[in-house]
Amino acid sequence: MIKQNISFDISVYDSIEELWLGDKELMQLAILAREKAYAPYSSFNVGAAVLLENGKIVTGSNQENAAYPSGLCAERVAVFYAGANYPGIKIEKIAITAASINYVVEKPAAPCGNCRQAISEYEVKQKAPIALLLMGEKGKVLKCDAIADILPLAFTSNYL
Repeated sequence: MIKQNISFDISVYDSIEELWLGDKELMQLAILAREKAYAPYSSFNVGAAVLLENGKIVTGSNQENAAYPSGLCAERVAVFYAGANYPGIKIEKIAITAASINYVVEKPAAPCGNCRQAISEYEVKQKAPIALLLMGEKGKVLKCDAIADILPLAFTSNYL
């Protein structure tokens, strides 16, 4: 048996104010999207802003449904919108932010497993990394260079 370590680097910023201007603007758009979330069951609002290589930015928010799991996460709303409306245009970066109606979310919120898999599909398809900016309601912002960093053993079309 051989034991191997899988690790990656992540940049940690103390707040949104420390971000480069373009990243700060992308996160601010994600915050605006978060305010449009429909989350009457979880009270957990998530917003996402997707930067495309052509400079376009699309946003999405989580949309819950009483017939769980018929709702959709903010990340997939935004990524699928980008894929449907800008086919062939690479996704460069996604800003994600979360807030709760019940408490202050001070830790960065990472995408769920379904969202990681969906974003991974686009990263593999476009043969280019998709960077992530992750933030709670306030506090630290994490930046990783690729979805493959947080989903290192992804199931991809290479298996099919």
